[in-house]
Amino acid sequence: MRALAHPLRLRLLGHLRREGRLTATGAARLVGESSGSCSFHLRQLAKYGFVEDAGGGSARERPWRATGDVTSWSDATDDESTALAAQALSEAVAATYGERITRLVAQRPALPRSWRETSSFGDNELFLTLSELRELDGELRALLDRHADRATDPSLRPPGSRRVSLLVFALPHVDE
Repeated sequence: MRALAHPLRLRLLGHLRREGRLTATGAARLVGESSGSCSFHLRQLAKYGFVEDAGGGSARERPWRATGDVTSWSDATDDESTALAAQALSEAVAATYGERITRLVAQRPALPRSWRETSSFGDNELFLTLSELRELDGELRALLDRHADRATDPSLRPPGSRRVSLLVFALPHVDE
């Protein structure tokens, strides 16, 4: 978890999941970093099993691919070291999401009006029991799973579709 709790590594992994295969040079163009930096971070991701050599390249232009479509973790553990690593990863992911939201909101005026009218931006505060939160989470995941295969298989994307970031946070408040 600590290996993944780095903003550039999170971005690289996200691009690999969307693009399928990337070299360090290709990744560098996407993330605005040097190919050397991307190469180092891709090797770190490989060391911990998040990415792997995709084959078919040369030593200088080695393609990489993600080993999975999603990454999940839990901080619900009695092991303090694992809990701290999970917290660090959660904070890194939250910061990455915050940056993504800011970037998407800034780019929103460039969208066609129909996409601006259909997109949404807001929040809801609900009062739920633990079982209601579990049920809501399951329902949301089932709904989103209907379209999940399009992320990894471009042939399933309908004409006119575009990538949409839908971020769902179900975070209970600590009693104030």
